[in-house]
Amino acid sequence: MKPVLSATRWALVAALAMASWGVQAQVKIAYIDPLSGGGASVGEHGWKHLQYLVEGINAKGGVLGGQKLEAVPFDNKGSPQESLVQAQKAIDAGVRFLTQGNGSGAAIAISEFVAKYNQRNPGKEVLYFNYAAVDPVLTNDKCSYWHFRWDANADIKMAALTNFMKDQKAIKKVYIIGQDYSFGQSVRTAAQAMLKAKRPDVQIVGDELHPLLKINDFSPYIAKIKASGADSVITGNWGNDMSLLLKAAADAGLQVNWYTYYAGGAGGPTAIKQTGLDHRVYQITEWHTNVPAPEMEAFADAFLKKHGGASQQGWWYLRMKNQMDMFALALNTAKSAEPKKVAAVLKDMKFKNSLGTEVFMRASDHSLFQDMYLSSFGSGTKHDEEKTGWGWKTIALIKAQDTVIPTTCKMVEPS
Repeated sequence: MKPVLSATRWALVAALAMASWGVQAQVKIAYIDPLSGGGASVGEHGWKHLQYLVEGINAKGGVLGGQKLEAVPFDNKGSPQESLVQAQKAIDAGVRFLTQGNGSGAAIAISEFVAKYNQRNPGKEVLYFNYAAVDPVLTNDKCSYWHFRWDANADIKMAALTNFMKDQKAIKKVYIIGQDYSFGQSVRTAAQAMLKAKRPDVQIVGDELHPLLKINDFSPYIAKIKASGADSVITGNWGNDMSLLLKAAADAGLQVNWYTYYAGGAGGPTAIKQTGLDHRVYQITEWHTNVPAPEMEAFADAFLKKHGGASQQGWWYLRMKNQMDMFALALNTAKSAEPKKVAAVLKDMKFKNSLGTEVFMRASDHSLFQDMYLSSFGSGTKHDEEKTGWGWKTIALIKAQDTVIPTTCKMVEPS
């Protein structure tokens, strides 16, 4: 069994390595996400996350005996097709580590592209780090040795949401709404199946998908939700599709409970405050700003001061921090920036993160398992979001071992 290492101890590994290794060329990681178009609000903030993490790793001495990490942005415009163009550009520029998270359609395209590229280019392999694309197929039927995911998949998150919902006796009528692509379809399927199994008495009064990141006015959708008599809404929407959906709900005075994956994204907290739904909008995440953890709290506060901007958008992705801390540790443990050697270290790594809790990568499908928090947004919290005066409050904690579900992945490890 591999030892569990903390988020800070990999810096010591780097410092010790400096004594014996020479300084090498930079290690580059490409950020392939929407920096324009409907997904830009989350893509741009995610880019700030990655830059901040790279700066922190470099400030601690870098990796591989003093080598610096460098993050390079590539705008995929939220498109799977454009993601392939940008992945090739990154590889042509000498980048051998790619990261992406916004959109499972793009994630599937990148994962399949990387697998084919590596098969055709032995000795020049590339790794793909997925920090947020959660279609279950990525670590099931479409799994790849070259793909690692740091977020819980959509089924795990829906299981947590519906486990809470099954005990809410006031829930009688549920409306499901989502984005019409692979992730939105997987959320819809999981919601239908899990509600039927756990609360067969609940009536699904609406079930529809809408175009991804193309709707500017959600008022017609909100009108349908209102007319359905729903008391609760389930949605996996993210980016503008989440914030604009909530804004339309506020404008229409829709009084329902919301069960979401990404209500905490750009503009979401502001829109929730406008609805007046105090602790009636729920989210399932691996962390939020009111989780008591001094190291992570200080880290998030420092990021907010530097990158919050006028809207005071803070830190979102503990999963990206886990990713980059584990990546740095893997580089130093492998004593190499060769993707095959890095993958061999990452594939079953156990790691103590900035919350002081253990996370672990499952070798059979390259899924990271971690504690998950169900939280509600409203008044009476220590930290608020987007200057609203409201913040996230933990409703339930699901331990990492309780999120483990079977996989159909047939992992093929390269020789």
